[in-house]
Amino acid sequence: MVDQSHHGKKTNWKVIIGCFVIGIALIYLVVSSTLGSLQYFITIDELLKNPEAYQQKNVRVSGIVIGDSIVSDSENSVVKFTAVNISSDHKAIDQEGGMEIAIQEALNDPGAEKIQVIYHGIKPDMLKDKTQAIMTGRLTSGQVFQAEELLLKCPSKYEDAGK
Repeated sequence: MVDQSHHGKKTNWKVIIGCFVIGIALIYLVVSSTLGSLQYFITIDELLKNPEAYQQKNVRVSGIVIGDSIVSDSENSVVKFTAVNISSDHKAIDQEGGMEIAIQEALNDPGAEKIQVIYHGIKPDMLKDKTQAIMTGRLTSGQVFQAEELLLKCPSKYEDAGK
């Protein structure tokens, strides 16, 4: 006669431990790859107040394009423009009358911090006066920012919202 008390389901600890190790490894890979690609998102004021802190880092900077400053060299695929600081405090912007007014005030403020942006690439069609630009790149020297990527928000979006 065979003793059937030992033929019940056994817990296979090797499989459970293997799945647990694989799960931990996958979580580690996702977290480490996400943290490695994080970039700082700062205002022009923050960038220029402490340039040494951002000198060797890829950062994302938000600013407003000054239309008269845009110079495009299509032969060499280089675009240069000046961007002026705008607050990142959306509640304060809303309380002061909205984004359109905040943009106008930033452009008219002679004391507002500005950076010269150099972007190597084709001039985007949306790069024009009063456009909010999110620039990814590095501060190279003084107030010169080498942008690798430009994300632009259409200024007409704010004009329509204010009406």
